[in-house]
Amino acid sequence: MEKKLIPYKVIEIVDSVEENIPAGIGVIHAEEVWEKGNYGEGIVIAVIDTGIDKTHPDLKEQIIEGKDFTNTGDYQDDHGHGTHVCGTILAAINHYGVVGVAPKAKVLVLKALDGNGQGDIKWINAAIDYAINWEGPNKEKVSVISMSLGGPEEEEEHQLIQKAVQNNILVVCAAGNSGDGKDDTDEMDYPGAYPEVVQVGAVDLEKNLADFSNTNDEIDLVAPGVEIFSTYPGGKFAKLSGTSMATPHVSGAAALVKNIAEKEFDRTLTEAELYAQLCKTTEDLGLSKKAQGNGLLNFSTAQESGEKEITITIESKSLQLPAQTVSVVYK
Repeated sequence: MEKKLIPYKVIEIVDSVEENIPAGIGVIHAEEVWEKGNYGEGIVIAVIDTGIDKTHPDLKEQIIEGKDFTNTGDYQDDHGHGTHVCGTILAAINHYGVVGVAPKAKVLVLKALDGNGQGDIKWINAAIDYAINWEGPNKEKVSVISMSLGGPEEEEEHQLIQKAVQNNILVVCAAGNSGDGKDDTDEMDYPGAYPEVVQVGAVDLEKNLADFSNTNDEIDLVAPGVEIFSTYPGGKFAKLSGTSMATPHVSGAAALVKNIAEKEFDRTLTEAELYAQLCKTTEDLGLSKKAQGNGLLNFSTAQESGEKEITITIESKSLQLPAQTVSVVYK
């Protein structure tokens, strides 16, 4: 079985950008919590994709390690998609080009899709397993797995994702771009539609649901995914559209949320608690749950909420873990 990139659209490729903070990051107001979230520092995000441009000025210092599963022997991006995704997650603040959601986080680059954007399911499963068991030079562990790929259900993939969640790794996946603009029909792409993952749909920069964004009962939240500027191979930048572009906004946001919440709680969060914190960092767009899930990722919503404690019961993302009652505190 093969899986492939969630179909997406390349709008333009450029040599430089005028705006250091891309519009999508402005929509979610990530910069408002950079200092509070320590810019994502200390958090490792595994990106399972087409690799990364290892020499891109915005990315080369963000790589903690990389591994190729496509039998090319190198995790250098020979496609473009993985570099764009990584830039949205954690492009560094270096005044050269763009900046990511969590610009001091680190990426574990796992190349499981080839230059055509396709990958054998064995490659993808091996990458998930590697992320679960990976340990960095200073005993770092993966906190988030980000995947913007899709295909049919596959039993081993599902089991590995459940294992990741059991190991307190938040798994963030693109919903898919097969939407028909109607929220009363379901479009399912996997791994996005597995109940254990955080499934991300897309909105445009005016917060309108993208016509291509899949809708279904497993959507967790939405993020900017239309005309998103980010890094591209060759030291370039590109504007792309798709739920593939929405997903890394959430993956990067998870790093900020984790740092903020763990400082407030003075302990390590479980995967279910981190998921709860993400869900509370959302804005209701007035759309159906099938379209927006819990709403649009938006840090200004949390900042404006004042000090309050909200207790919610969450059915664990893992089928093998019990429901948890979580206290979410914003100050």
